[in-house]
Amino acid sequence: MKIALYARVSTKDKGQETENQLVQLREFAAKQGWQIAREYIDRETGGTSDRAEFQAMFTDASRRKFDLVLFWSLDRLSREGVLETLQHLNRLTGCGVGYKSFTEQYLDSCGIFKDAVIGILAVIAKQERVRLSERTKAGLAIARSKGRQIGRPRLQVETAEIARLMAQGLSQRAVGRELGISEGSVRRLVSTAA
Repeated sequence: MKIALYARVSTKDKGQETENQLVQLREFAAKQGWQIAREYIDRETGGTSDRAEFQAMFTDASRRKFDLVLFWSLDRLSREGVLETLQHLNRLTGCGVGYKSFTEQYLDSCGIFKDAVIGILAVIAKQERVRLSERTKAGLAIARSKGRQIGRPRLQVETAEIARLMAQGLSQRAVGRELGISEGSVRRLVSTAA
């Protein structure tokens, strides 16, 4: 079986090296008789998926350059939250690529606990979405109760001003530039005034 290794340390983790992870991952792969196709190494926060090697790993997974991704632990793969992490794991399986955590034996897409772990992660992710939605709604309610305007500010443009500028021969784009609004907004205001 061809596998990929993924290792990550945060730039904030002074003195840490990915080699600590990679040595044990390589030894484990060798004991399993697995061939390492590539090692993906990031030295940045796991709080975002915008990591060069992380993205390269998914590109290669979609091309089936390996059969499984072996990583030290789930927090080395991603620290974006349960929902995003679950999406990353599902993205791998969607490409036909498995995953395995070296330190967390239950996180193994080829193991007997695969469906149970994914089910638990899915429930936690759903609860995370519900809590986020509740916090957002509560924050918006408080902002409204304090009289704050929610959303984009309303355009403070008179349709008469648009009509005057267009009567001078200006195009809708030029009118938009003159008034500091988009051409689409000019078009919409003209059509609602008609």
